[in-house]
Amino acid sequence: MRQLGELEAEIMHRLWAWGRPATARDVLTDLNKKRPIAYSTVKTVADILYGKGMLRREKEGRAWIYEPTCTRQQYTAALMQEALGSNPDPAGALVSFVEQMSPDEADSLRAALRTAKRRSDA
Repeated sequence: MRQLGELEAEIMHRLWAWGRPATARDVLTDLNKKRPIAYSTVKTVADILYGKGMLRREKEGRAWIYEPTCTRQQYTAALMQEALGSNPDPAGALVSFVEQMSPDEADSLRAALRTAKRRSDA
């Protein structure tokens, strides 16, 4: 899974935050609060995200309703997995990553490891 482009990320972040399906017009209205952008641009990028498997869509009247196919956490995990998988020294990459963490992030990692262990033991 490759990293999202700028507008792709803006669209996905909105859909993840809203937690509900939305039209390209809904996304456009929100994007236009920060910068002007054309409807056709938002619609094209939403269609590209659909083609990449990041969004599913369903016709409602004349409009497509878009919804993410994965959570923000699943997307981030896939990016991390890809980065580790392409590294010849994944353990070294993990050590470097952990060394750059804040104490709160390290606590979150410890909690995630405990949760993963409990799930695998169950």
